[in-house]
Amino acid sequence: MVWTVYSGTTREATLVFEGIHTVLYAFFGPDGALDRAAMRRQAEACVAGGCHGVVVLGLATEVSKLSAAERQAVVGWAVDDIGGRVPLGATIFGRSPAEQIEAVRQAETAGAAWVILQPPPEPGMPEAALMRFFGPVIERARIPVALQNAPEFMGLGLSTENLSRMCRDHANLAALKAEGPSTLVQRVVDATDGRVAVLNGRGGLELPDNLRAGASGIVPAPDCFDGLAEVYARMKAGDGAGADRLYAALLPAVVFAMQGVDHLVCYGKRIVAERLGLGPVHDRAPCLAPTAFGMGVASRYAAALGPYRGVTPPGTPAAPR
Repeated sequence: MVWTVYSGTTREATLVFEGIHTVLYAFFGPDGALDRAAMRRQAEACVAGGCHGVVVLGLATEVSKLSAAERQAVVGWAVDDIGGRVPLGATIFGRSPAEQIEAVRQAETAGAAWVILQPPPEPGMPEAALMRFFGPVIERARIPVALQNAPEFMGLGLSTENLSRMCRDHANLAALKAEGPSTLVQRVVDATDGRVAVLNGRGGLELPDNLRAGASGIVPAPDCFDGLAEVYARMKAGDGAGADRLYAALLPAVVFAMQGVDHLVCYGKRIVAERLGLGPVHDRAPCLAPTAFGMGVASRYAAALGPYRGVTPPGTPAAPR
């Protein structure tokens, strides 16, 4: 699935919704502010490690805990850190269509290639109202739009039938992030009949079967994205058996991290921090506090996965020029 992306009024590029698009965690310093250096290091690791795209402001980025100014800063930082090497997606958080339209405009201006609309934090909103909420946001966007459909995580979502209707009604709706099992992905792929790309998240659970179901890729946190990228490459090369063997080795770490959003943010982030060689992780409340046992499990998986490729450990002297 290829879409044309315009940056401002002069540049044009193509966006392919395929592969592993990693969602950055929000790292905080001991003072509670976002840690700029850690965020840069994480983005660099994702690009150097072979991701196909980077996404910010998702559930793993703890978007609901960030101020509007912080959300804008995270997008700008990611644009600078990625430097156009891979496309950047920005998840859009907002309580009203007007608020989301403004956030889309800011993401466009900053240089994001696409946006992912989250439902407003209004559990129980009827599906018809949610469709009316999303409609004007999609229509006002000048870059491709995706919808995040994660009722299990967010308490709000659309049926397969209504997702299909949204795709028919809005030409700029380019992708769906269908958070669910591979059986759901297959139904969404069938219902949308190739009109949009279908992605999944869930930390990489069922990656090979998601691809077999017709998904074009996934949007996981960075915990073991590099291994997932290798699984994806083997699947694309037609080596399903090899992909399954590699995925089986990754699966325990994926399952450990993906026990709900709070668990992912607590322990998945710590796996990433250890793989990056960062110091202690500082949390922003409200949050799940890590236990000594959980930290031990996370450290074991981080050690098994090893350091990220292409990222110099902190404190290493710069190479002579």
